[in-house]
Amino acid sequence: MFTATTLPLIWAGLIAVAVLAYVVLDGFDLGVGILFAVERDRTRRDTMVNSVAPVWDGNETWLVLGGGGLLAVFPLAYAIIMPALYPVIIAMLLALVFRGVAFEFRFRARGEAGRQGWDFAFFAGSTLAAFCQGLALGGLLQGIKVTGRAYGGGWWDWLTGFSILCGAALVLGYALLGATWLIWRTEGELQRSCRRHARTLGAVVLGLIAVVSLWTPMLNPQFAARWFGWPGIALTSPVPILVALLAWGFYRSLSSRHEVTPFLCALGWFVLGYAGLGISVYPHIVPPGITIWDAAAPPASQGFLLVGALVLVPIILIYTGYAYWVFRGKVREGAHYH
Repeated sequence: MFTATTLPLIWAGLIAVAVLAYVVLDGFDLGVGILFAVERDRTRRDTMVNSVAPVWDGNETWLVLGGGGLLAVFPLAYAIIMPALYPVIIAMLLALVFRGVAFEFRFRARGEAGRQGWDFAFFAGSTLAAFCQGLALGGLLQGIKVTGRAYGGGWWDWLTGFSILCGAALVLGYALLGATWLIWRTEGELQRSCRRHARTLGAVVLGLIAVVSLWTPMLNPQFAARWFGWPGIALTSPVPILVALLAWGFYRSLSSRHEVTPFLCALGWFVLGYAGLGISVYPHIVPPGITIWDAAAPPASQGFLLVGALVLVPIILIYTGYAYWVFRGKVREGAHYH
């Protein structure tokens, strides 16, 4: 039924969907933490945290699925990417752990100093995790040096101007997702301030999308050929058009006081950006030279794991959807997480 050619394609699609699900779901709750930098009122900060309290840990399930799938199904890619990005990945995981601890402890802090300390930890963990994810993306896109079947570069090869730009772009992009999420899920002064933040962040994120999109094809001749050569341009040309249409819808919905549409438009930018990255790198899983077939585990292993994924992924989707359904609606000031 499945061949050595089709199984890696199926698994690449599953892992790509898992990573995208993580970005769009955990992105907005990381964004909520990032927005602590501009929201100082204690009550409104509590409301911000309560808006993501029921779902934030479930959102990170997709990160585990994506990372575990990479290890199990594409072990060569895992063995190359991890040494190339060790400092970034370790910092990201520590930031997520620290953020998770702060999430719980800020409600139990005794005294204003303790609360402020945990609030800062929540902000710092969210921001560092987002920045490290952008660094990892930039480090992967710019290419990883491979010698034989192992990483052949240095400890700091990932640190370049492009990767720093990607890190900053992702921090601000997640902040935009957080602002639009809060427009949808809150009301009153917090909602009004998030509308103002969303207007500014939307313009900045659009500019960063343009800069990253123009820089990416210059990283690799294959990327340039894919974006500007035929027939690749037939796939890539709709992306900037759709981004522009979503920008129009985004600002129109902010002006007309829509609550859900700005969030959906911001998610659309992320989906289109992700699609553009996929168009650039396919069929490579480790640019510029390792394809998904080069890195794949034996077909028997892929088939065995696929059976488990076909059981596990629907369960994750069901409980995720159920959690969002149960905790739908506005989060009001004075509501309590604990």
